[in-house]
Amino acid sequence: MTTDTTSPSPVELKSAVLFLVFNRPDVTARVFDAIRNAKPPRLYIAADGPRKTKQGEATLCDEVKKIVANVDWPCTVKTLFRNENLGCRKAVSSAITWFFDQETEGIIIEDDVLPSPEFFRFCDFALNKYRTDTRIGMVTGNNLLGAGVASNDYMYSQIFSIWGWATWKRAWDLYDSNMDGWPSKWRNDSLNYRFKSQLARYFSKTFDAHVTNNIDTWDTQWLYTCIFNNFLCVTPKANMISNIGIVGTHSSVETPNNNVSYGCVPESRFKSPSSVGPDPYFDAKITKRIYRPAHYLAELSHISKALGVHSIAKYVYSAKMVLFKKLKLRR
Repeated sequence: MTTDTTSPSPVELKSAVLFLVFNRPDVTARVFDAIRNAKPPRLYIAADGPRKTKQGEATLCDEVKKIVANVDWPCTVKTLFRNENLGCRKAVSSAITWFFDQETEGIIIEDDVLPSPEFFRFCDFALNKYRTDTRIGMVTGNNLLGAGVASNDYMYSQIFSIWGWATWKRAWDLYDSNMDGWPSKWRNDSLNYRFKSQLARYFSKTFDAHVTNNIDTWDTQWLYTCIFNNFLCVTPKANMISNIGIVGTHSSVETPNNNVSYGCVPESRFKSPSSVGPDPYFDAKITKRIYRPAHYLAELSHISKALGVHSIAKYVYSAKMVLFKKLKLRR
């Protein structure tokens, strides 16, 4: 369906937006309000169909569709509403492909990531600046360290957060949904060359688990695509995204990354780094505070399961959740 309302009202946002929704009216309404305030000139809305095994989900999905139908600004709207449930992996990846079949670049927002107004301005800037720079694979509005971790207004990172992000068709066209190149010699060479040992092992085990268990997700493949193609991620020094979806389709655990407060980037202009390359301070800090604890706990949990000590595995999982809740993300 295409709705075109072209009145001569000024548009605040230049980029197109893809809004991915499903079955959560409460968070969808909050995120949709943020999109409404940004007034994108073109809005794409994609929703997976309800699961037949989940009683009442069809009603929730219908409520979500009613919320996102309230487009009251000059905007071209296109929708992709599935009648049947495709699952997270196929529904999201196919929606992004549908988006880039019609756009050369754009912003992607899921129903539980609440963007600040500056997020849209930042994406507009970065999508334009790095449009033809094949070293850059994506832009994120999420800074897991909070704020103020660089002398510039943004940095280049090897950490790829899809909590409020943007990219180009040129990058998404490389998306490898089946991760056909994994495992391979590339795993041993490139991961260990590019990342510190804990992070390399974390990514390696994540990719192994995905391929072995055929996990119903899409973002692991995007992470793999970004790493395999040696992409960098444009990351703001101030956090611009708050994850408000504590209870969702795949998770019901609150982490310190939920409801993170926004930072501030000067309104005048963005100060670019002097050269294009990964920011060692930022990536090391992320590894130390996020990935290293997760790696060690995952290792201990894996060993305890292999030994059949399920009570220990259960305890380690609980400890991991407590760690994530209490972890303080400081500069």
